[in-house]
Amino acid sequence: MNLIMFGTREDEKDAAMVWSKKTGINVETTTEILTMDTLGKVKGNDGVLIQQTGKLDEALYPALAEMGIKQLATRSAGYDMFDLKAAKENGLAITNVPAYSPNAIAEFAVTASLNMIRHMDLIKKNVENHNFSWNKGILSREVRSMKIGIVGTGRIGRITGELFAGFGAEIIGFDLYPNDEARKFLTYKDTLEELVKEADLISIHMPATEDNYHLFNKELLAQMKDGAYLVNTARGTIVDTEDLLEALENRKLAGAVLDTYEYEHPFVNKDLKGAAIDDDIFNALMARDDIFYTPHIAFYTETAVENLVEGSLDATRDIITSGKSDFEVK
Repeated sequence: MNLIMFGTREDEKDAAMVWSKKTGINVETTTEILTMDTLGKVKGNDGVLIQQTGKLDEALYPALAEMGIKQLATRSAGYDMFDLKAAKENGLAITNVPAYSPNAIAEFAVTASLNMIRHMDLIKKNVENHNFSWNKGILSREVRSMKIGIVGTGRIGRITGELFAGFGAEIIGFDLYPNDEARKFLTYKDTLEELVKEADLISIHMPATEDNYHLFNKELLAQMKDGAYLVNTARGTIVDTEDLLEALENRKLAGAVLDTYEYEHPFVNKDLKGAAIDDDIFNALMARDDIFYTPHIAFYTETAVENLVEGSLDATRDIITSGKSDFEVK
């Protein structure tokens, strides 16, 4: 059996080679992403794994099926880069890695929130300019005095809420499918609107779906408490960035943490030092001191990378050998 990993980062190679040696299955790696131009690299391989955030070209699905490929695996929890209907029509099973390391993202969400609440970027900038004064611009709140809203209380959201609870904060949550484990430290609200009206900080932990596209838009943001914070380490499309910028400009919100941005595909995981980014919305976002932006990196720990690589390779092997996998996206 031969497998090919597209979009392979340097930090993924060791984990792939360890898995290959353990299983006796050959794994080829390439830094290129899967496109119609790179499709030729699939020839001679039995399975395909990708790591990319942009939508796959629609022409790839029938082309891969014609080459005898039966599956596509993403080395991520999110699978919004796939057209599930097109995959099904062409007999391609789609797999993801739903639980590679929820702690990684939860810890990052809390760390980045603390950075925002305590104005660490502004303090660092002041110090670099030899401004050592205490002033209202860096006066902070204590987490234990805040009400934290967790939107989506699955694996990641539950751990995020538990970590915030450790600071002594009151935790509230909203989920269409409440988690009994989470009830130990949070109180569920019946509607999302009820949660956003009460929370001082909202942390989003949902997959991207058609139903929640721009869920946090002008209307919902207007219902948030004055001076609240919004934290998104989930998927960029859940937040309407232009509406968020307006809420910050009007000082409705005190700040936002964004590890994902809805139009990030052209530049995330690329070194563009010295290059101009032709995206007016993103440039407006980057110009603000009240936004803490990071390039979709909340997951990025040693444990998570190993689990993502091994989980996706296991799923690929299982689909090829048995036609099914616990990680298959239905």
